[in-house]
Amino acid sequence: MNNNIYDAIVVGTGISGGWAAKELCEKGMKTLVLDRGRDVKHIVDYEDMKSPWELPYRGRITLQQILDNPIQSKVYNYNERSRKFFIQDQDQPYEQDKPFEWVRGSQVGGKSLIWGRQCYRRSQWDFEANIKDGHGVDWPIRYEDIAPWYSYVEKFVGVTGTIEGLSYLPDGEFIPPMPMNCVEQEVAKRVKGKFSDGRMIIHGRSANLTKKIGTRGPCQHKGSCDSGHACSLGGYFSSNAATLPAAAATGNMTLRPFSMVQEILYDKEKKKAIGVRIVDTETLKSEEFFAKIIFLNSSAIQTAAILLNSTSDAFPNGLGNSSGQIGRNLMDMPYGAGASGQYEGFEDKYTFGHRPTGIFVPRFRNLNEATKHKDFLRGYTFQGGAGRWRKGASDGIGKSFKEELLDPAENWSMSITGFGEHLPYNENRMYLSKDKKDKFGMPIVHVSCEFRQNETEMLKDMMVAAAELLEAGGLKNVTTHHHVKLPGECIHESGTARMGRDPKTSVLNGWNQMHEVPNVFITDAAAMASSGTTPGPSITYMALTARAVDYAVKELKKLNI
Repeated sequence: MNNNIYDAIVVGTGISGGWAAKELCEKGMKTLVLDRGRDVKHIVDYEDMKSPWELPYRGRITLQQILDNPIQSKVYNYNERSRKFFIQDQDQPYEQDKPFEWVRGSQVGGKSLIWGRQCYRRSQWDFEANIKDGHGVDWPIRYEDIAPWYSYVEKFVGVTGTIEGLSYLPDGEFIPPMPMNCVEQEVAKRVKGKFSDGRMIIHGRSANLTKKIGTRGPCQHKGSCDSGHACSLGGYFSSNAATLPAAAATGNMTLRPFSMVQEILYDKEKKKAIGVRIVDTETLKSEEFFAKIIFLNSSAIQTAAILLNSTSDAFPNGLGNSSGQIGRNLMDMPYGAGASGQYEGFEDKYTFGHRPTGIFVPRFRNLNEATKHKDFLRGYTFQGGAGRWRKGASDGIGKSFKEELLDPAENWSMSITGFGEHLPYNENRMYLSKDKKDKFGMPIVHVSCEFRQNETEMLKDMMVAAAELLEAGGLKNVTTHHHVKLPGECIHESGTARMGRDPKTSVLNGWNQMHEVPNVFITDAAAMASSGTTPGPSITYMALTARAVDYAVKELKKLNI
């Protein structure tokens, strides 16, 4: 048992778990880091340097793989190379009371190996939205509380971007942006100042390195990360390339893969958590580990599942769940609506490499009375870009096909798609089955989540606004699109153990600390009190994690927890 005692335990190794490990270890804490999946070693276990013709299926997936993984295989970057970084659907059975696509990683590094890398700070509008319109509970923090921590993590991560001076999209500690191509620059110039609501096009803010940071990068524009491949050069931020090596370098980290945490152990007399119970996913044997503080970073749904499964005399409905809020207020982001068009001109120009980001349109709805929309609350943003695709890229064979590949299409095209805010609804939730368990002995998760009228009206407006923007930018033959997406498909699920000011209506306080169990901290997506209007929420989880670790260690030294 003495070998199973640590200063801290971190559950999960994704974006936030990696940061918890790094910060705890660098502060001198002997830290056990647990992950349910296999170990993935940076560079050693990657295939990004292989050419498509070196792979059995040239990078594609088989029909059988699609049939075996009907949910994971829907993700845009699920392919022959990247599929090993997604969980197998049969290893994650869950019940959909209402349709919900649950996408997960199952390895050391989690989804940090396959994320979209967009990084946008939340603004005062995001942190004040709930109290202003009455949906959800008030955030116990404001932008000023987290701003220094955004700066702290951005300097380590490496976020590209430009200074814009927008209060509703705060600037950060940017490295040089990845330049817009010629059409994007022209469209951005034409759009500037044309809309009274302030619509504009700026550079996408991305965790892809345009300059070297430490031993990582810079990005070589290979396009591997957009295809879900890990990057041997560390050209984009991941736990495996950045935070976990930093934690390991301290000598304070013990990494244990194949360890599914099923329960947090609670001592009723001490009124604290004392450790965790795991099941070894290879041997199916249980084991217990003990620590002074625990950071729970398993992703929104799994974090809530662990809490709900941690029952005791003190907490019969789940650890720290006297409020009944654990598992509720599940959010994603409504997206998939936008517009596309063709651009006439620049026929002598073509793109260079595979830029791993694009353009961004900051929020422009419901910021003030002048931008208020009558049909919905909150707002949305656009992502997209322009390109000139090659002829014959989809089919063909032989000499003529190869010759055709050398010629670009006659016109450039440009497309933008909206990402919006999902209001926090108490009825949108996950809960545990009372009688069904998976092969590891964990109760099956049930999910019931939907988009409602507010999100539906927002999606309608996305199409209209996108078309207006492209037409103002000089695009021709503009058409709108609405690729209907289910909750979960944006892979930004959040809110199942929300922060709040009142223990009766929330799970965590302003330090991501459980109201009822002061030595347990949750800094992943579960902590979110609202989904926010911008995609790329991971930079917020990183900042919250660094802030919470700093607080937790100081409180531990003061003997307050």
